[in-house]
Amino acid sequence: MFAAHAVESAPHDSRPAMEAVAARFGGTVPDAVARLATSPELLNGFLAMSASFESCTLDALSRETVVMTVAVRNDCHVCIALHTGKLRALGAAPDLVTALREGRAPADERLAALRAFTLDVLATTGAVDDDGIKVLLAHGYTERNALEVVLGIGTYTMSTLANRLVRAA
Repeated sequence: MFAAHAVESAPHDSRPAMEAVAARFGGTVPDAVARLATSPELLNGFLAMSASFESCTLDALSRETVVMTVAVRNDCHVCIALHTGKLRALGAAPDLVTALREGRAPADERLAALRAFTLDVLATTGAVDDDGIKVLLAHGYTERNALEVVLGIGTYTMSTLANRLVRAA
């Protein structure tokens, strides 16, 4: 089930995305991308949403906090491993990486508030109460950032569920 495609065996509309990803990964196509290529719509949609999330106004550590919160919640080992590497490349403190990987609040109060808000958005399907929003805002985030968290949740919910479905390694 869910073959890991090479660029040549993938549906035509997945090939440009696979080639672009391979260029970023030293010529190799990660297993998740090779498997998600079965659906050009999903692969291209995820990559477009991911690029949009990467260009939002949340800082890099905040974006990775959102991603890791979703990845751990959804038990996506591929995403956890990949985003652990991204956190380390960003120079994240080892205790931050460990806390996020273990599904715990980080010591950094700002990132802990963001993680809690992300979980609250997920738990309430977006119906976060005013106090929850105020806590996020009190930690220096904006209303725009709150909506960008929703973008990150949507992007990485798609990714984590698809990766688990195709048994990406």
